[in-house]
Amino acid sequence: MKGGAPRVVWMTLGLDPHVISAYSAAQRFIKLGRPPHLVWNPVTGETVQILPIVRAGCALIPASELDRERPVADEGSALIVEPSEDIPDVHTQGRLCVQVGVVAFGWEPFTSGPVTGAGPILDWLDSWSIARRWPAGRPAAFAKAHTVPRSRKLWACGGHFGASQVPGCAAAGPGAIDVELLTGVPVKRTANVPLGRGAHLGQHPVPVSRMGNMLADEDAAALAKAG
Repeated sequence: MKGGAPRVVWMTLGLDPHVISAYSAAQRFIKLGRPPHLVWNPVTGETVQILPIVRAGCALIPASELDRERPVADEGSALIVEPSEDIPDVHTQGRLCVQVGVVAFGWEPFTSGPVTGAGPILDWLDSWSIARRWPAGRPAAFAKAHTVPRSRKLWACGGHFGASQVPGCAAAGPGAIDVELLTGVPVKRTANVPLGRGAHLGQHPVPVSRMGNMLADEDAAALAKAG
């Protein structure tokens, strides 16, 4: 990781939470070589950790690719493309750059339904001193996400972001989610959010194992090969 304010990116995976479990979604993204740190199903509350928080995830889509949020099994999905070396690697920016893959669709904000299990995820992020603030405000609606500027200045502030707010990436999700409902704090729209110092990575975070199922050993081995 390159250092800087710690942050978390919420992204939707283009999968139906009523049909696909977090575990199944995690396995799919390991096979694609694009694992986020966590995969969360907000309907069931199932949460699976794929990567240690101090390692870089690789689920963000390069700006050179289209993001249609088709199902991962669809061979035409933009989620199946190989990583591009032509753009800055936002995956390694910040002391932490946590990626939470939500089993949901960007065009149907997941906060409009149950957000089962969100509390433990936020407690875990809090334990790593990721500020509960949204420097770029509420993410844009899915249909308008590609028309909204993605500010590197706000990105540098750290905190919480939607994938559609990440500079250099093409994601249109998670859509117009209710960020106040998700993180439980009022969101002020401002361009002058002070940089947070955060905590040293040597602190003891809340164990992720309290949040839900973990991937089996054979899946971890598959991830190591993919990396």
